[in-house]
Amino acid sequence: MQYITGPIAFIIKWTFDHILIPIGELPTIINPNYIFLFIGFIGLFFWLNLQHKYNKKADREGTLQ
Repeated sequence: MQYITGPIAFIIKWTFDHILIPIGELPTIINPNYIFLFIGFIGLFFWLNLQHKYNKKADREGTLQ
């Protein structure tokens, strides 16, 4: 069983040491949490804009129930 869990533990430790810890030490302005939040809001406004257009089109065609 050690031959399975050993490499998995090494990969997890390497990921934390070389990827996740440096990301956590970034300045606040480029923190990934804020970047993902910003991208999410852009996606939300894009989707709401498309939904508004589809609702107007359905209302004109009389298919909106």
